[in-house]
Order: sequence, then structure tokens, then C-alpha cells
Amino acid sequence: MNESIFGHMEASLQDYLSTLSTRATGSADHTAAELARAELPRVVAALQALLDEHHPDSQGRCPTCRTRLFTRAPSPCRAYLTANLCLLMTEDTDTPQYR
Repeated sequence: MNESIFGHMEASLQDYLSTLSTRATGSADHTAAELARAELPRVVAALQALLDEHHPDSQGRCPTCRTRLFTRAPSPCRAYLTANLCLLMTEDTDTPQYR
């Protein structure tokens, strides 16, 4: 494990997400519902804050992802692309799409 502050933050976040996922899928329905009520708003708020940081400009480019002053930022932004693929592109799974 990376001993930097980022390494500790990353490990904590990965542990939180793993525990959340395990508890949501391995618990009784009422326990999973209580967990969703308590934790889902926090996870949604965290994702929204991340996406707010990567909000595209008027040309549809992400100023946060710009790596150099005179280069074009990627479009679509990797943060938005990843969120879209993970949350909305579920055609190959049995998970229903919630929109």
C-alpha cells in the first residue's frame, strides 16, 4: 500500500465502498433498505460533487481535465464518461436502468 496520505485515503474509500456493497447485497431486505436510505444520499452527493468539478464549458470540454494551458480538454470528460458507462450502460446485465 502507498504510505502517502493519498494511499490512506484511497484505502479508506475502497474499504468503505467494498463494505457498502457487501452489506447491500448480503443483508436482509429491510437491512439493505435501511442501508440504502442512510448511505445512498451520501454516495449520490459525492458523485455529484465530483461531476460538478468536471462540468463542461460552453464548448463541451472539461476545464478540470485540461492538462496544459493551450491544449484542448478531453471531450467527453473521463469523469462523465466513466459515470455514464458505470451507471447507465447496463444493457448486458440484468440490472434495471433507472433514469
